[in-house]
Amino acid sequence: MKVIQLSHSDANGGAARAAYRIHHCLRDAGIDSRMWVNQALAGDVTVQGPLNKREKQSAVLRGHVGGLFKHIFKTGNPIMHSPAIFPSRWVKRVNTSDADIVHLHWIAEEMLSVADIGRIQKPIVWTLHDMWAFCGAEHLAMDTRWRDGYRHENRPPYESGFDLNRWTWLRKHKHWQRPIHIVTPSRWLADCARESKLMHNWPISMTPNPIDTERWKPITYELARELLGLPVDVPLLLFGAIGGVSEHHKGFDLLLRALEHLQGEPHVQGLELVVFGQRTPQSPPRLGFPIHFTGHLHDDLSLRALYSAANALVIPSRQDNLPNTGIEAQACATPVIAFNIGGLPDIVVHQQTGYLAKGFDTQDLARGIVWVLAKRKTGRLGKQAREQAVARFSYPVIAEKYRQIYEQYEVS
Repeated sequence: MKVIQLSHSDANGGAARAAYRIHHCLRDAGIDSRMWVNQALAGDVTVQGPLNKREKQSAVLRGHVGGLFKHIFKTGNPIMHSPAIFPSRWVKRVNTSDADIVHLHWIAEEMLSVADIGRIQKPIVWTLHDMWAFCGAEHLAMDTRWRDGYRHENRPPYESGFDLNRWTWLRKHKHWQRPIHIVTPSRWLADCARESKLMHNWPISMTPNPIDTERWKPITYELARELLGLPVDVPLLLFGAIGGVSEHHKGFDLLLRALEHLQGEPHVQGLELVVFGQRTPQSPPRLGFPIHFTGHLHDDLSLRALYSAANALVIPSRQDNLPNTGIEAQACATPVIAFNIGGLPDIVVHQQTGYLAKGFDTQDLARGIVWVLAKRKTGRLGKQAREQAVARFSYPVIAEKYRQIYEQYEVS
């Protein structure tokens, strides 16, 4: 069985990292997986990027030009929009390859146009890493047009000018005549796809993103804190996101409100916060206790040490699919505290591997922080988190799920 993984990048961003892990979990299971990307950063011989300087420049330019289209309309949705307009070289290369299956991932930045996807002649499996495939141009929706259809009369009041989202959705409806097998990492995203106007009658499977639990495993917290220069004898709470505290949908402001409720709590006495994904800002928040900004940690060993050093990871997202940070933390035996929204219930088992707070209830999030930190010395939550990561997210488990999906479409 030969499979081509198509992804914008192999390392830049959570979707890229998830796709790269899927690629390698399949190879470990004996499946002939190759990864083709516009942006090759991992230095991996099994990943093929642009073949020459001209192709590399073209990939960058296409992304920039495609991004200009977002300026022809106004929207209150701050999340990325991708019109996917320009045809690319990838379709011909895929169609003339010896691959049995084409596996799509995050193919934005004009890697593939909407029409390109419809021109792929081989069986397609598409792992969604956000909502773009069944929305218009937006990657995360703030309204219900993805469910109802993009009509003139249901355009949200926070948009004006050219209706980029409707135009993009109509092109998807026109060009995607053959149902594609959709895979979602979370039950929430699977439910959204099933309820969508575009994909409600397409085959949809739920398969979590994998993690190599042989590599991602806990380091003793004393050693981890020593390596990172963090205090040894205080409770440490971890928050992380690409873009750090500036990404609105990642909910750092909600975490700050929750932390304000913790004044005088004995179980959090001496609490310190660690933020990764951002360097120290010019005006850091004043919480009455120290905040450590680590910047971007790009290598797995540093991230393993960071998760192992923390007593808990907090994911206060307003909207999220199946964040890699939650899976990575659990593989390192670190409990996760999150809101009960999106795909986070697929990571956190309430009061067994962490704590699920009521959606956007910052007081309940604060209670969850207190509850988890109060149990930190027993190690029970961390042990159970690690056991769940091995049972549900390890490479062999996920590779077998994808093998079963591929076998439905393999031509003998």
